[in-house]
Amino acid sequence: MPINVIFRYLILIIAAIIFIFPLYWLITGSFKSQVEIWAVPPNWFPNKFSFDNYILLFKTKPLVTWIFNSVFTCLATVVFVLLFSAMAGYAYAKKKFPGNKIWFACVIVTMMMPHQVTLVPLYILCRDLGLIDSYLGLILPAIAYPFGVFLIRQFAKSIPDEIIEAATIDGAGELRTFATIILPLLLPALGALAIFSFMYTWNDYLWQLIILQSKAMLTLPLGIATAAYDENRIDFGIALTGASIAAVPMILFFLMLQRSFVQGITLGSVKG
Repeated sequence: MPINVIFRYLILIIAAIIFIFPLYWLITGSFKSQVEIWAVPPNWFPNKFSFDNYILLFKTKPLVTWIFNSVFTCLATVVFVLLFSAMAGYAYAKKKFPGNKIWFACVIVTMMMPHQVTLVPLYILCRDLGLIDSYLGLILPAIAYPFGVFLIRQFAKSIPDEIIEAATIDGAGELRTFATIILPLLLPALGALAIFSFMYTWNDYLWQLIILQSKAMLTLPLGIATAAYDENRIDFGIALTGASIAAVPMILFFLMLQRSFVQGITLGSVKG
């Protein structure tokens, strides 16, 4: 094997170890006691696996409810983001209408706007609509996902116009063309977008903190943060355990759509 190939593999292995180490430390720390977590020098592997943190978390906190709130909110958001981004991205890529370039430029501009700038007006709007402490208050603001429109638009531009023209000649209407021809061709990009939108919604801690009020509506990241903080101290055992549990849905969701994610990113970079 050539030296340069060995060197590249060595660099990749080192990078993989660096990136995976926080996850390893997170998971192993959830099985440690408080004393072992703070041990100096640190214990790289638990001396004795303890499930006390998991038992305490499941017994004393509504963890199942928090998991349901997070999973339901994220999946519902992903479905709407995929639907609306696919329609908008396809329209911007293949349809000509007055001001299409200007409207698409507005979409790009919103991507550059810091999320914190929109929090106050968005909260006032949700308050006036009666969406505070509700699923709709979590889902509806996340549906408008400018990056999704941009990603689908760039991918849809690579679809040959001849395919759409052939469908029109065969008598297919606009909705049938979109549902039976365009959507299947957009699947790689939609897979990548699903992962991005799921992670964005799952990790949108600040908006969840603002919009939610009751303990029954808390999402998993927000619930774990409140559970770990007790009487002016942080229980790092609970924090590590909760973070380990919170990481599982994102990892599983990525693994399910990994192939589509890689295809969407690579094809988008080449053809976009």
